[in-house]
Amino acid sequence: MSTLGVDPVSGSWLDRFHAACNAAIASPRFRRFAARFPLTRPIARRRAQAVFDLVSGFVYSQVLLACVRLNLLGVLAEGPTTPEALSLRIGLPLAGTQRLVDAAVALKLAARCRDGRLRLGSVGAPIAGDAGIHALVEHHALFYADLRDPVALLRDGARADGELARYWPYCANRSGEGYAPERIATYSRLMAASQTLIADEVLDAYSLRRHRRVLDVGGGDGSFLSAIARRWPHLDGFLFDLPPVAERASARFATLGLQARTVAIGGSFLHQPLPLGADLLTLVRVLHDHDDDSVMTILRAARAALPSDGRVLIAEPMSATPGAEAVGDAYFGFYLLAMGRGRPRTPARIGEMLRAAGFIAPRLIPTAMPMQTSVVLAEVRHG
Repeated sequence: MSTLGVDPVSGSWLDRFHAACNAAIASPRFRRFAARFPLTRPIARRRAQAVFDLVSGFVYSQVLLACVRLNLLGVLAEGPTTPEALSLRIGLPLAGTQRLVDAAVALKLAARCRDGRLRLGSVGAPIAGDAGIHALVEHHALFYADLRDPVALLRDGARADGELARYWPYCANRSGEGYAPERIATYSRLMAASQTLIADEVLDAYSLRRHRRVLDVGGGDGSFLSAIARRWPHLDGFLFDLPPVAERASARFATLGLQARTVAIGGSFLHQPLPLGADLLTLVRVLHDHDDDSVMTILRAARAALPSDGRVLIAEPMSATPGAEAVGDAYFGFYLLAMGRGRPRTPARIGEMLRAAGFIAPRLIPTAMPMQTSVVLAEVRHG
């Protein structure tokens, strides 16, 4: 009997057990038996569905893209409607609307009422009014273009003219200088929209009550620091990011009436010292965008900027997160590869790098939705 990936003579008993199971599952004869035997039939069907979902995932994502672009979910969020009325609202012929609706119902983006009208589905409900998810769905068109040949991407790495590499200005130019304002605005809007997905997760996981001032490094247009300022009115904050990005953050703070408590400073955290005066430094979705050498540069700069009672908080999707392995290792593993920089890291690896940079006691703080973000906190080494 053939085994898949494990020498049956070597390895632990558990490895040999899994190898034997995989060899059985690989047999068409066994699969036919499992699909017919009452006790194994539910397992066989779930496994077959999982395989088909994996093969068909791109089609499902394109159904979602069509729903977002046509605002189908937004229309259904207003209340049940008929296919004919929906067709007029989204601007598709009835036949196309019906085909899209059938797919959306199958994916639980939409659902059918007893009277035949259409309503929002259980999966579509959290997507319908979330601008961050809409922005990410649209953004994936660039990602998929870079994944046209995944083997070439793995063999050669990201191309300098790839869609994601051109989308994120700092991938090619770490100073951010020389980029048209509209390019900065485009990626800043995406960051701001998607920031809403994780800001509450981070702030629910870790209380900032003990802190006096926050420095948000790589803070984009200020969405996260604004969320901090609203939740913790006793705190002042600094934001440090590329100069054209910091300008957008300053405008945001002024619009929100936070300019007295928040200051945006332009600069490069890879080439300049970080501002002093904060006792909490936050790195939200920053480290996984960089290689190990750059991460160590950032962490050492963070250590130099913090006082003896300071702490650093790192929030991003992390590798090997239980229950969210596909997010950290599959999705972000390939996204960052296509972008041309960085990689997802395990909390343990981040802890090792923090210790090497002069921090102590790194620990993982539980979050409600670890697939969106994990949080690692560390303290300054005294003395």
